[in-house]
Amino acid sequence: MDADQYSISTLLAVLDCECEIDFLELALVHRSFSYENGGIPTNERLEFLGDSVLGVVVTDFLYREFPDLPEGSLARMRASVVNSQALAEVARTLGLGKYVRLGRGEISSGGSEKTSILADSLEAVIGAIYLSGGIVAAGQFIHRIFDPMIMAASELGAGLDWKTSLQEICGVLDLALPTYLVTDSGPDHAKEFTAHAQIAGENLGFGMGSSKKAAEQIAAEQAYGELTNRFPHARTS
Repeated sequence: MDADQYSISTLLAVLDCECEIDFLELALVHRSFSYENGGIPTNERLEFLGDSVLGVVVTDFLYREFPDLPEGSLARMRASVVNSQALAEVARTLGLGKYVRLGRGEISSGGSEKTSILADSLEAVIGAIYLSGGIVAAGQFIHRIFDPMIMAASELGAGLDWKTSLQEICGVLDLALPTYLVTDSGPDHAKEFTAHAQIAGENLGFGMGSSKKAAEQIAAEQAYGELTNRFPHARTS
């Protein structure tokens, strides 16, 4: 199902922000749709812009909100919300996938739910908001959506780096160190990675992401949760 079946005005109401229609429509054009429609402009330039705007706004918030945290902790907190998986989850919450214009091949393969497409489209929307209303409008949108995620991440402590936390809890429980089985699929420009976190040959966590690192972190988080459920006394964060 493509974006023509949904109203852009409805999406504007969902986004609840200042955004010019032309910019928003462009933000929803995936390269696969462009390819099948005469090479019309895609959302990739807006995605590039939105990625930078998101990074600046989140970094500024972290710097001001947590004046006592060292650079490494700030970087981990930023990475916990500015990543493809988190962006895709936000996009799913907004229902953004059903508005993205996709080519027939992507539609048939479930492109409207793919992590990479959703994350890139959300960044493009942020770019469109920035062009429409400047950093103030973009900042308001980003803060409304991402500040609660950042504050939740700030309470995780060592859990912000799930691979480290998983390794630590394995040490506490005198278990073998975790290993990760990673596979990938899809074309080079849009690969999806899957990871299994294994401890002594047992699969304890599964993750998917647009990078090997992201998939491993999600798998490690699941495995950490599984071990803390089995051994509540061993929690490390």
